[in-house]
Amino acid sequence: MAKINSTEVIASSKFNRFHLILLLWSFFIISFDGYDLVVYGTVVPTLIEKWNLTPVEAGAIGTYGLFGMMFGAILFGTLADRIGRKNVITITLLLFSLFTFLCGFAQTPTVFSTFRFLAGLGLGGIMPNVIALLTDYAPKKMRSMIVSIVLCGYSVGGILAPLLGIFLMPKFGWEAIFWFAGLPLLLLPFMHKQLPETASHLIRTGKKEILIATLAKVNPESTFHLHDEIVEVKTQETKVPIIGLFKEKRAVSTVMFWVAFFSCLLMVYGLNTWLPKLMIEAGYGLNSSLGFLIALQGGAIIGTLIIGRLCDQYGSKKMLVPMYASGAIALTLLGFGGSTFLIYLLVAIAGAATIGSQNIVQAYVSQYYPPYVRSTALGMASGIGRIGGMAGPLLGGFLLSISLPIHLNFIAFAIPGLIAAIALAVVPVKNAYTNEMDSNVESIKSQVDVG
Repeated sequence: MAKINSTEVIASSKFNRFHLILLLWSFFIISFDGYDLVVYGTVVPTLIEKWNLTPVEAGAIGTYGLFGMMFGAILFGTLADRIGRKNVITITLLLFSLFTFLCGFAQTPTVFSTFRFLAGLGLGGIMPNVIALLTDYAPKKMRSMIVSIVLCGYSVGGILAPLLGIFLMPKFGWEAIFWFAGLPLLLLPFMHKQLPETASHLIRTGKKEILIATLAKVNPESTFHLHDEIVEVKTQETKVPIIGLFKEKRAVSTVMFWVAFFSCLLMVYGLNTWLPKLMIEAGYGLNSSLGFLIALQGGAIIGTLIIGRLCDQYGSKKMLVPMYASGAIALTLLGFGGSTFLIYLLVAIAGAATIGSQNIVQAYVSQYYPPYVRSTALGMASGIGRIGGMAGPLLGGFLLSISLPIHLNFIAFAIPGLIAAIALAVVPVKNAYTNEMDSNVESIKSQVDVG
């Protein structure tokens, strides 16, 4: 009888077909999450005119989806650590796709806002669980990079929304870009069949046969049998997962992650909702202003891939702090104008330092906490962050309503970048789960060798 430690098997595995399938499905899901991030900002100038909305009213409508995301992130993040990440991903994708699709049939702001809230419940739960599942199964040497690649889907979806807006809205109206969000409903059965359940949940629920079959796909070079003994890294589990975020001297880290998420999502949602409108106020046409959204997301993709790779080599914290700071600088400079090339460059840097940083910090958090509270950690941080996300559109609407100079609008969105940089600088690296896990795995290796 051999002894198997699933954590060690997964950590030492090499990227293969199993990881590729998981990566592709995750990329697909996150792409539609990013699509939703930008879709409202794409149509908001049209809806303001169609429904005769004030900037404050338009900003308020933008927060309803984020309000749903806040509840969804906390609810489904915590629930996944109990009923499994795969089940929660299926439920949340169904909620998001269905109600975003129905937004295209809304005839009034009230109905539209209701559908956005219900879609937000699903959206809030998608990101924490997809990232947690990826971290559960990614080879140790590639964790940050794999998560970073998948999170680029966030920006790919963000680019797709304004592109569809440019080409579809003149012919088919604003409704068409919401109908496109129903596509995942058609692929949901295939996704549910191919996504794995996390190893820790399979162990906890006694599904050893499924676990063995999954580990055989994760590491095809090894041989596993049903009579093998499963040895797991011991963790200080709790019946209330949220309490686990503050155990083992992680209280300061948890609060600082919440501050960083709040600040960064305020910038992300504020910019994605109001950047086209701000650029129109600065003298650009609608299509040109939507082009800035594309530059924002393009910068996020490049920044995520480059910094994600560097994080695996030098550590996430060392990369994130200067990224947040550079975003604050770029946004400040953006408000003072310049040549077209310079404006696009600053927008791209802002995308890398806001959306890109948010992508990387999620990868960081997913590795910082132990598996039994991983979804809870991401869900709580995302939920707190959504409060900042709600504040972003409201802040932008308020600033536009009082007709401040353009550069002051951008400075207002730059300040949270500095706050996020300071918060991440305070996080103690020594309390990260990855360090404990390595030592525990070595201990188990010794036990297995002796046995």
